[in-house]
Amino acid sequence: AEIAGDLGERLAGNLVVGHNVSFDLRFLAAEFTRAGLATPLDPDRGLCTMLLADRYLRAPGRSLATCCEAAGVVVGRAHSALYDAHASAGLLSGFLRGVGRPEPWRDRLDSAVGADWPHLPRSGGRVVQRGTAFTQPEHFLARLVDGLPRMADVPRADEYLAVLDGALLDRHLSVVEKGELVEVARSLGLVRVDVEELHRRYLVALARRAWADTVVTAEEHADLRLVAGLLGLADVEVARALVAARESAEPASWGGFRLSEGDLVVFTGQMTVPREVWEERAVNAGLAVRGTVTKKTRLVVAADPDSLSGKAKKAAECGIPVVAEAAFDRMLKDFVGVVS
Repeated sequence: AEIAGDLGERLAGNLVVGHNVSFDLRFLAAEFTRAGLATPLDPDRGLCTMLLADRYLRAPGRSLATCCEAAGVVVGRAHSALYDAHASAGLLSGFLRGVGRPEPWRDRLDSAVGADWPHLPRSGGRVVQRGTAFTQPEHFLARLVDGLPRMADVPRADEYLAVLDGALLDRHLSVVEKGELVEVARSLGLVRVDVEELHRRYLVALARRAWADTVVTAEEHADLRLVAGLLGLADVEVARALVAARESAEPASWGGFRLSEGDLVVFTGQMTVPREVWEERAVNAGLAVRGTVTKKTRLVVAADPDSLSGKAKKAAECGIPVVAEAAFDRMLKDFVGVVS
């Protein structure tokens, strides 16, 4: 709200351009609305360089970096808002040179120029540039091919999302789980941009659960940020997911892992809490504890989820979730609460 006037002054009379700009416009519109301000921002009336690339650019994919490379747009440091803005502007400049005048999107430009913006007081603040971002370690998605065509829609998405949901039960991705996700993606014919889109969908689904009681708590927001980081998504994607979640009530056809009475649970490794204590708690809750992993095992609780012990390895081969103690503690409390 503090900078609404400054931002509104820059937006008024201008057509908003961006790569996948509808996400940005929804986010902006939601923030203005939350500040009690009505604006003419329309997610469907921006100019999207990603969609224009489908029409005017022969690129092997639709990511911003891939489109810039195909268009010969030289950009600076990646993974920053300023980089994205300069890169999108470079793409638009190339499109403008190729389409001639009047531009095919002239109606959108005229509409933006004539839009009625309210008068918003300026803050008088000074615009500053954020510092240089540090280099992140390579994410597991880097193992997926980035140079193949993006599918119009992601087929068999639920298969990948179901595996992802199981892997994230304890909010930790082990080395084995990362490898499994990469292999599942490859087996389904998914390339990196497809998987990134699925990760955004997954985050929206989690945000929808957080909104279920109409309030997103600080703990839920922190959980969304944690998951976003694990999935290689920037913090801004959390805000976008929360906005998208409020606009859609579509339920996910995957996820929602819950323990049921009689489920078989296996413990492995040197636990922080003595294993006998965990086993007693599990039995008292109505679960069945076993010493070996079979296809009937519902869950494996490991002292170290990254462990390549025999039990953890067999669980991974059978598609059985492997979680840490803390995650099992939360799941057990949820299970007991449901049963009681």
